[in-house]
Amino acid sequence: LNIAPVPKWALITVAVAVAILLLLFLICIVRCCCSKKKPRKKERIGLCAVSNSTTTSLVQPEMEDLERQVEQKQRGKLQYSLEYNFRMQELKVGVKQAVELKAMDSGGTSDPYVIVYLTSDMKRRYETKVYRKTLNPIFNESFIFQVPQAEVSESTLMMQVYDFNRFAKHDIIGEVRLPLASVNLQHVIEQWSDLVVASKVEEEHLGEICFSLRYVPSTGKLTVLILEAKQLKRMDSHGLSDPFVKVHLILNRKKWKKKKTSVKRNTLSPYFNEVFVFEVPFSQIQNVDLVISVWDHDKVTKNEPIGKLFLGCRATGNQLRHWSDMLSNPRRPLAQWHILQPPDVVDKALGLKSHLKLPLHSR
Repeated sequence: LNIAPVPKWALITVAVAVAILLLLFLICIVRCCCSKKKPRKKERIGLCAVSNSTTTSLVQPEMEDLERQVEQKQRGKLQYSLEYNFRMQELKVGVKQAVELKAMDSGGTSDPYVIVYLTSDMKRRYETKVYRKTLNPIFNESFIFQVPQAEVSESTLMMQVYDFNRFAKHDIIGEVRLPLASVNLQHVIEQWSDLVVASKVEEEHLGEICFSLRYVPSTGKLTVLILEAKQLKRMDSHGLSDPFVKVHLILNRKKWKKKKTSVKRNTLSPYFNEVFVFEVPFSQIQNVDLVISVWDHDKVTKNEPIGKLFLGCRATGNQLRHWSDMLSNPRRPLAQWHILQPPDVVDKALGLKSHLKLPLHSR
């Protein structure tokens, strides 16, 4: 400053002026940035204020719709075939295979099986075998339904894929709903369909029962341990039941031996823990059916059946699996939960023979 010809006060004035200009320049930049951001804020507010749900869904789909789409894709596909015999009025349903099923177990797999029925006759249900630890089971099983031609167009074919669980309720993976009115049954049909979320409408729930089976071939002793039941159908006017269990052995489609538990009063979830031992020679075990039935006791009127099921080599689905596991593991008790079925359906599947009546001798 001492060397410069310009006075000291003039240099200070210039420096202050430059500082003021820089400050004004910075203020202008900040204002410009703020003014550019304000329209975006107004735009967001204006979009949220739109009351038309259709416009909103076009801009951004609902999270529920996105989750539903993902859930549908993860359930897998089912291959099946249909063949209708117009002369016999029979519908033959073939359950071929499934692929890319949803994993229901913690290990990343499932134990799938398929239940097949028609909505016109929901009591008649068929089950495939259970396949362990797979997401791509090959079933190759066929089932025949008696359906008059006039009722075909009014029926819907239901194929539900379940995940088997020995000690808990079986989880449904997905289902295929096929209205027969939309199908041309003039020729054999074989196709794939995506599994969808199961419908909420189901048949009346009769309850579940848990029991253990043990067979010793060397002694021919079949041990049946009735453990407990739960969620039984209400049979009494006060909303409860007085349940007990009957255990029947059927030999060559004829009633052979029977036993029953004690009666549990006023409950829908009875605990029995009662054991029964039957002598069944190993040579006859293939010809025996084990029938488990739950009844409601009534002092005044006749006892009413709540539900039934049967096990044996003629059984299907979970009942056949339990029986096969028992035979494959001699001397080892195996417990499992089972869903009760309508009594008339089980009786029809058993096809019991009536007792032979001896002719009366004429005098």
